[in-house]
This record gives sequence, C-alpha cells and structure tokens, in this order.
Amino acid sequence: MSKTALIVIDMINTYDHEDAELLIPSVEPVVPVVADLLERARRHDVTVIYVNDNFGEWRSHHGELLDHALSGPHARLVDPLKPDPDSLFVLKARHSIFYETPLTYLLHQQGIERLVLCGQVTEQCVLYSALDAHIRHFDVVVLKDAVAHIHEDLAAAALRMMERNMGARICESREIWT
Repeated sequence: MSKTALIVIDMINTYDHEDAELLIPSVEPVVPVVADLLERARRHDVTVIYVNDNFGEWRSHHGELLDHALSGPHARLVDPLKPDPDSLFVLKARHSIFYETPLTYLLHQQGIERLVLCGQVTEQCVLYSALDAHIRHFDVVVLKDAVAHIHEDLAAAALRMMERNMGARICESREIWT
C-alpha cells in the first residue's frame, strides 16, 4: 500500500472574507468530521499536512495565522482542528495546494503517493488541488463529508469532475482509517 498523507486545506481561517456568510453554514457540520478524521489519521501514524492560505500576510507564519484565527469570532470552527506538534504546515497564496509551494518536494521527501483531501472550498481550492495532484501522478481521495462549499450545486459538480476526470476516489470519511 502506498504511503498516505491527510491534506487539510484552508481550515485555519478567520472567516472575515468575501463569501464567508455562504461558507460558514457548510463548514459547521464539517468541523467535527475533520476533527475525528485528524484523530484517526494520527492514531494510524498517517502524515498530516495542513496547507493553508496565507491571506496575503506575507510576513506571517502558520503560528501567527492560527493565533489570529483562534482569537477571532469564529474560533469554534478552528479550535477542534488545531495542528499538533507532529503536523506539517505549508502556506499557499493561490487556490491550489501545489501552486508555487514546496508541497511536491515535501511529499516526495516523505515518500507519499496517496493524498486524502479534506477542507474548503470544494468547488475552488479542493477541486484545483485535486487536479494538480492528479497531473503530478498522486492517487487522490476526496472525503465528501469532510469538505465545505460555498455553492452546493458547484460543489456537487466539482466532486463529479474529480471522480470522473481525475480518477479521484470520492467517499465518506468513515471509510478511511476505521
């Protein structure tokens, strides 16, 4: 079996951005699912990598982003998902987790061949990341109950595209590391 990493996309978030009002209702039920997924991944010694938007804060690092999110009005959406000391963290500035980040190098250094994606936004960052993972020859799994969306119809279409066009496995989180 190939070595697997759980990739947590953009869940360290202050939710003070455009479309946050549309996103938060989808994030709320996803948070406990991702929290449980993180616990199971860690229990099974799966590499956990947070890849998070830097929100244009070019002088910040992941600790500052986490502190800022935890001090904001939506800390309840972030606190259960905090990275542990063994988690890896990559900052990104665009939609894809790969675009101009060291993630490909990190994954190769870790011998990782299979990516399990969770996080937000299904029809944006998750979709673009799945495509970029596919063209880099990684096996991709997207956990449909562990991704949040802004537009439900676009999220459903994005999941279908990832499955059909990229060969991604689309499944429920309970099917992983049980």
